[in-house]
Amino acid sequence: MSELIQLEKRDHTAIITINNPPANTWTLDSLKALEDTIEALNEDLNIFALVVTGQGEKFFSAGADLKSFADGDIANAELMGKAFGRAFSALSRFRGVSIAAVNGYAMGGGLECAMACDIRIAEEHAQMALPEATVGLLPCAGGTQNLPWLVGEGWAKRMILCGERIKADKALSIGLVEEVVPSGSALDKALELAQMASKQSPSSVARCKTLVMSARDGRSHDDGWRMERELFVDLFRTEDQREGVNAFLEKRTPEWKNR
Repeated sequence: MSELIQLEKRDHTAIITINNPPANTWTLDSLKALEDTIEALNEDLNIFALVVTGQGEKFFSAGADLKSFADGDIANAELMGKAFGRAFSALSRFRGVSIAAVNGYAMGGGLECAMACDIRIAEEHAQMALPEATVGLLPCAGGTQNLPWLVGEGWAKRMILCGERIKADKALSIGLVEEVVPSGSALDKALELAQMASKQSPSSVARCKTLVMSARDGRSHDDGWRMERELFVDLFRTEDQREGVNAFLEKRTPEWKNR
């Protein structure tokens, strides 16, 4: 794993820190490290939740380093675009609950990283934008797809087409983040939510996440309800289902096995 991506594990929660000061920009190495780290976490049955944050107090991530695009090299653009896509797709597909602790500026690929998570907690001084068109580029790591889903087409167009930068309070009001907290406390709040998620059956959470995310695929309600029934029955093939029900009946705390 690259030093640009730091990993810490606390009980059932993994903490990934984007560590490329001063602005925590993304590189080929850090994107590959993020992808590899998440794949490894998916195989770690003791990890139920993931928190992503940025090193320092000012930046979550400022996105890509524009110096890497200054020469207009098409091959490099394709390489970077695919690396961004693989990394943030892996983040979106993390089997547990993923929470972005947005501790500062989240710009371009930084905001796309946060949007690839299930939940976003922003500190009150944070600012967010997708300013790619301002410099002759466009969001290539889910920005044009995830932002309209979260905030609606109008605000997505304001941020992408007009380059509007928004502060944390506005991000909260339009649904881009789920909560705004005082500066310096996003990680603590994210860990609190991760702990709450870890009390849930990880087998149930993974299937619930699949169902919620499937709504983006344009499925009919009938298809969604069918998937719910199928995955409900599928849970009865897991140890966690039996443990959860019996723990409740026996008035004890369940011991999840994630299998």
